Amino acid sequence: MAVLAALVGFAAPSAHAQGPVVLGGGSGIVVNGESFCTLTTIGNDNRGNLIGFTSAHCGGPGATVSAEGAEASGVLGTMVAGNEGLDYAVIQFDPQKVAPTNNVNGFQIDGIAPDPSFGAVGCKLGRTTGYSCGVIWGPGQDPGTIVSQVCGGPGDSGAPLTVNNRVVGMIHGAFSEDLPGCVTRYIPLHTPAVAMSFNTQLADIVAKNRPGSGFVPVGGA
Repeated sequence: MAVLAALVGFAAPSAHAQGPVVLGGGSGIVVNGESFCTLTTIGNDNRGNLIGFTSAHCGGPGATVSAEGAEASGVLGTMVAGNEGLDYAVIQFDPQKVAPTNNVNGFQIDGIAPDPSFGAVGCKLGRTTGYSCGVIWGPGQDPGTIVSQVCGGPGDSGAPLTVNNRVVGMIHGAFSEDLPGCVTRYIPLHTPAVAMSFNTQLADIVAKNRPGSGFVPVGGA
């Protein structure tokens, strides 16, 4: 899924102190001040760091992360690890600047679940196309992928895919270029979305002892 890039106009700093910015799975983020993506989830790793995730094609280690709609608060975190093959980026947030939440606009994340089976219902919240749900078709052609009938568009990269309010994946791209990413007024069908398995990503992080090892979402188990 192509990342929607645009120049971001930064508002003038407020005269009073900014409070922490609330971020959770489904929040819009801005990478390096120009590329829009979606936060998968946020919580803590086994080192006590405040950690979030998004797609690696949004940015790599060293990239800065701010919150869409709260750019005046400045940089809130930095990408500290990633894997382009599994398409994940690990973000370490400043706990003085970010208030983590497990509920964004009613989209609840209560933890992490195993990779889903065919027939389960998956749901996603993306900064571009919002909330959608669809059947899980099963593993994709590439290792570590999950295909589902949720819809997506540019900027939804990194969006959480959940089953029963538990994260199972992050949106990676479209299954096909032959149909739109979401249902339109004129075309009632849309291509399935491809997500990366969150469990596969976390296993890679643990195997390499990267930041994010032992990750537990805020409010989850």
